[in-house]
Amino acid sequence: MLNGIGVSKGYGIGRVVIVKEAVATFTPKTNCDVEVERKRFNDAVSEFIASNTARAEKVTASVGEKEGEIILGHIMMIQDPYICSEIEKSIDEGNCAELAVETVCNTFIEMFSSVDDEFTKQRAADVRDIKTEMLNILTGTQTVDLSLLEKGAVLVASELTPSMTACINKENVVGIITELGSKTSHAAILARAMEIPAVLSVPNAVDILKDDELVVVNGMDGEVIKNPNTEEQAHYLQKRLDYIAEKNALASFIGQDTKTADGTKVDLFGNIGTPKDAEKVASYDGEGVGLFRTEFLFMDRSSAPNENEQFEAYKQALLIMKGKQVIIRTLDIGGDKEIPYMGLEKEENAFLGFRAIRYCLNNPEFYKVQLKAIVRASAYGNLAVMVPLVTGVEELRAVKEMIAEIKAELDEQSIPYDKDLKVGVMIETPAASLIADILAKEADFFSIGTNDLTGYTLAVDRGNANVEYLYSTYAPSVIRSIKHIITEAKSAGIPVGMCGEAAADPLMIPLLISFGLDEYSVTATSILSTRKEIARWTKEEADKVAETVLQLDTEKKIVSELKRIVLN
Repeated sequence: MLNGIGVSKGYGIGRVVIVKEAVATFTPKTNCDVEVERKRFNDAVSEFIASNTARAEKVTASVGEKEGEIILGHIMMIQDPYICSEIEKSIDEGNCAELAVETVCNTFIEMFSSVDDEFTKQRAADVRDIKTEMLNILTGTQTVDLSLLEKGAVLVASELTPSMTACINKENVVGIITELGSKTSHAAILARAMEIPAVLSVPNAVDILKDDELVVVNGMDGEVIKNPNTEEQAHYLQKRLDYIAEKNALASFIGQDTKTADGTKVDLFGNIGTPKDAEKVASYDGEGVGLFRTEFLFMDRSSAPNENEQFEAYKQALLIMKGKQVIIRTLDIGGDKEIPYMGLEKEENAFLGFRAIRYCLNNPEFYKVQLKAIVRASAYGNLAVMVPLVTGVEELRAVKEMIAEIKAELDEQSIPYDKDLKVGVMIETPAASLIADILAKEADFFSIGTNDLTGYTLAVDRGNANVEYLYSTYAPSVIRSIKHIITEAKSAGIPVGMCGEAAADPLMIPLLISFGLDEYSVTATSILSTRKEIARWTKEEADKVAETVLQLDTEKKIVSELKRIVLN
């Protein structure tokens, strides 16, 4: 058995097809004719745009608009004024187009790869993909056509790039295995969208597995079984059928209220990064948007979006959700999210540094642009504002004062907005948890960000392999912190939600029901399964689980007990 990371759920049984991407080779040339090389580069860009536009249209039609935008993102990157000017500058120095593309792309790859963050590393993978395709075009190198794979193929590659994935015929590919990649990689996103079971980061998969070898791809547990015997084949075929049946059963939860087995109604929202993501939340029957990560509007561009650009984005999300609540988190930049034009200095520990609300309040004119766009957009739906990384009530008060000033300005200009605009706090630091009672007096709502709350509470960088094993939302300290936050919100009479990964975790759901969580915000694809899990429990049953768990003193004991109760 081989082990990796299960990034796309399901079970696939099929024959291995080893895919090795052709490597373009060229002789670096200097003292070249500048005009000739500029034309070669521009022609290659035109061909790149044409081929990727066609791919994006195909992916949009067969998979979805959001997935098509991944391919369109490559077009935006190759057209980026800074990248283009750097390549042209290299050509002007006499270098051939191939050398200019390779040198500039390698600079960006190195820069993005050096950041210890999966999102930024994905941008490095995108630039690698762009570089490979541009060099193939410039050198006339023939590439692999994955659309020609036969039915029942299990695709095995060192790395599956978006340009390769976009060519896959999802009817013929039953599994994907790669040596590189993570859950947040674009290849993983595309695999999930196409519902192809995938296991990534399998060491030496290309060398260990052989063409036409029968394998099982277990995307649930990140396992690859070589040459399964008859009994194993039957076992995984049955698991595959059970998984498909379970997925089909979720359809019965579309259009249903989200409520516990004894009838307690809660809200089930979705998390989004772009306005169009709201369409997916709506398609999965989400009851609102619990987290609009606005930083994605600021990324992959050379300057910040202006007020009208932001206003239109927020307005679009509100119109898509048709009156359902949309909670917009103000810019959460820094830490793991780097935006070059914002001038953030390199910090030894960015997660404890100048980021999120700290940056925004220290750049009030910049922040005011976003807040004004949000307040203006509130006239078009049920909008609420959420402030990230709060550690003291002063920060919340400062934001509310800025919003009050903006409202006064809009009143003078007779520009409409929601007079009762709600302003809440994302509770994601131990400081915010400890003063939850103080914050609850000033905030209109809480939303618990369990991803960062877990990391900060346990003092663990989950990107650090040496301490990653300590990162767990099941740790007694984290569970007690969550309970405390919910209790204080309830005491103050304000709603409390959760927008971290724990909100969709079946093991956590009985605890959250017992503690009294009002709103669960999850990825769009997790909405129906979360509704189903919530419907399993009565409050009395959930209270018994919580009572047992709160008496346990280690993470290991808690996980074991929750698995025993929930999964049996």
